[in-house]
Amino acid sequence: MPHLLIFGLGYTAGRIAERLRGKGWVVSATRREAGEGAIAFNDREAVSAAIGDATHILSSVPPVADSDPVLDLYGEALTAAPWIGYLSSTGVHGDTGGAWADESAPIGGGRRQARAEADARWQAMGDAVRVFRLPGIYGPGRSVLDRIRAGKAHRIDLPDQIFSRVHVDDIVAGVVGALGGPSGVYNLADDEPAPHNDVIAYGCGLLDIKPPQFQTMDEAGLSEMARGFYAENRRIANGRAKRLLGWAPRYPSYREGLKAILAH
Repeated sequence: MPHLLIFGLGYTAGRIAERLRGKGWVVSATRREAGEGAIAFNDREAVSAAIGDATHILSSVPPVADSDPVLDLYGEALTAAPWIGYLSSTGVHGDTGGAWADESAPIGGGRRQARAEADARWQAMGDAVRVFRLPGIYGPGRSVLDRIRAGKAHRIDLPDQIFSRVHVDDIVAGVVGALGGPSGVYNLADDEPAPHNDVIAYGCGLLDIKPPQFQTMDEAGLSEMARGFYAENRRIANGRAKRLLGWAPRYPSYREGLKAILAH
């Protein structure tokens, strides 16, 4: 029976677990602390046993203190795994000035240097590895609709800023498709990169709420992390996943995705 071990059962990985359990898979997971059926990440004996039992390994754990905690603690034990997946970020490409980036584009040099280094370390694990690079993730309970309702949505006066995004269910479909697909790096992104301001305006229209006024970053009081988001500008190409995995986003743009969330 196929058995997936997930490191870090967060928002996206939790939905992957739910999908595979529905297909009859055994799914186990680690968390920072044991509970809710999960193993404590630092329980090396229990985690090592789970690695030995698993047919597939997936990590959604981001770098901590500029290094990857999963590889630091369990990298040697993972070398025998027949299938390994890692949820990375398209932020590894840094700022492309709005140009398209596919999987062959350089990584590193942006604000997510630690993520780029982790991405490279996972790739170096060998032919068993599938690295999934993800842009802005949204879905039920985690979308611009929630920020609009909470009065926390900002339209920043940067008309040329553009980026890609992906609905969480499309990530799930891509990872599931890669269970039987070739190894390598895959961008899982929608088909229509768009300015964040357009997404907010569309979401406000769905909720029948007047869009917020345009502001500067200072006027919006954005955190340093949020300012970093606006410092980068890129479009993500998804053709490799389409060609090799037979994958296509169910929600090709934010419009279909937000409509589905509102209906849900």
